[in-house]
Amino acid sequence: MSPILRLLIHRLALSLLVLAGVSILIFFVARVVPGDPARIALGPNAGAEAVEALREERHLNDPLIVQYGWFLRDLAGGDLGTSLYTRRPVLQDIAAYLPATLELVFIAGLMMVLVGLPLGRLAARHQRRGPDHLARFLSVLAVCTPAFVWGVILQLLLAYVWPIFPLEGRLSTGVAPPPDITGLYTVDALLTGQFGTMLNALYHLILPATALALSGIGQSARLTRSSMIETYRKPYIEMARAYGFKEGRIARRYAFRPALIPTLTVLGLDFAAMLANAFLVERVFVWPGLSRYGVEVILRKDLDAIVGVVLVIAAMFLITNLVVDLIVSIINPRLRLAEKRGK
Repeated sequence: MSPILRLLIHRLALSLLVLAGVSILIFFVARVVPGDPARIALGPNAGAEAVEALREERHLNDPLIVQYGWFLRDLAGGDLGTSLYTRRPVLQDIAAYLPATLELVFIAGLMMVLVGLPLGRLAARHQRRGPDHLARFLSVLAVCTPAFVWGVILQLLLAYVWPIFPLEGRLSTGVAPPPDITGLYTVDALLTGQFGTMLNALYHLILPATALALSGIGQSARLTRSSMIETYRKPYIEMARAYGFKEGRIARRYAFRPALIPTLTVLGLDFAAMLANAFLVERVFVWPGLSRYGVEVILRKDLDAIVGVVLVIAAMFLITNLVVDLIVSIINPRLRLAEKRGK
């Protein structure tokens, strides 16, 4: 068995165990937090009989271990319960809200890669000179400022003072959403040939995605810079210079690629964390995403919805880490060498 396949099997097994642990933790934590979910759902004016009937319907009077058994039975049937907030199945809510967050996070992750990595590479090539100082200053500024603050700043500058970008929402007023295929407006519009709608959706994504990505851009730039500077001290870099290789080729082929391994690992964690941390940006830009929905159900102690949202975010986190591990293993020459020796 190849090292990469062995790594994949090991990570999948570990991910399933982690997901099971998360389900147990969030299930019991959500139920021991003070507050009666039945009373919150029905409101203060509901009668005691109606509240008690809802508690019986949702098995809230049963012991916690019995409640968890009911949850596992429903989960095995593909049912995450019904939201007390929206009165719809939790899976239906997740299917409605998750694509908006995924679209936002994907564009933000793309910005982190396309801007952060070249910025760190530029800083490493011009160490202790003007471009390096500027890149380090911008990186520290981006990392230290919260995403929702960037959101407000971008709205003030680029949507109010200079009305270049829209202030909120996924589409402009009067633009109809594309047919629902994946839930991602840009993808659905592209698949159905509605290029104007696709551009409009991208136009609305720029500000919230930038606000969400700036911290990750700064972090990826700093990590890339430090990793490349460390790589520049390796003997094979000195040998490449002795052979007369140009600095651009050395940076691109011999310093940048090894520096990607720690940077990609952290980028994967940042990308997955954005799924949970996007709620403030979604609130600022009135973005109908899963993170915003998750905050709403937490405030209302909507137990089924809380567990469903946390499980989906945890699953996305584990999938992202698995993909990053596979990418790192592919670009890591030591694993490829071990695979060839195994053959």
